Amino acid sequence: MIDKLELNTNAQDLREKLGEDANSPVDIFALANQIEKLTIVFYPLGENISGICVKDEIVKLIAINSSMSYGRQRYSMAHELYHLYYDTSAGFNVCAKKFNPKGESEKCADQFASYFIAPYGALHKAISHITKDDRLELSDIIALEQYFGMSHQAMLWRLISEGFLTKAEADNYSSGVRSKARSLGYEEKLYLPLPADNQKRTYGYYIKQVRALQQKNIVSSGKIDELLLDAFRDDIVFGDDEYTGGEILD
Repeated sequence: MIDKLELNTNAQDLREKLGEDANSPVDIFALANQIEKLTIVFYPLGENISGICVKDEIVKLIAINSSMSYGRQRYSMAHELYHLYYDTSAGFNVCAKKFNPKGESEKCADQFASYFIAPYGALHKAISHITKDDRLELSDIIALEQYFGMSHQAMLWRLISEGFLTKAEADNYSSGVRSKARSLGYEEKLYLPLPADNQKRTYGYYIKQVRALQQKNIVSSGKIDELLLDAFRDDIVFGDDEYTGGEILD
């Protein structure tokens, strides 16, 4: 049985452990990059997989499906953090894209992710600011997901579970979201995948280890380039000027 109170507490504890308070919107990828010895891989994993978590005595790795929307990628990262920190089952988890999974561990990870991105108290406070009678329109839901940085489907699922929406109401709010967000003055980033040339990237511990090998002159420069290219970091091997047009240090 899912203990929502415990999952909310765990989500708040991990936020604070990673240097955030218990209620504010978070840059979850910046937080994850601070986790010791964690490698993060962005890769287009197809239509059915949202993320992967691998953990044992040697490896800590999270892979995120970069072909999903940015909002869903944020949610998936929080989901995988549950597996990394709190899941005592197998050390290799492949997580399905669909919500309401059958496995207890996946249900816990989904609920944890929702609380991590939009803490219980913070969400209820935000809703009370938006509406006085708890009746939510599509514009209200978009405002909530934009504030917390949560995917539209994840926000609908959360609002249903909290009793703010019925399933029928959520179904009515499941289309026309991107154009509605534009008309309300919001960016589209939350509803789009990463740019095609950034959908394959590795960050974190793996890159640091490659750099450590380079600094110690343990392997050849050619091998260093090979290791970086294996991690989809051609931007490091060849330089990033061709992709960014040069850096601006404001």
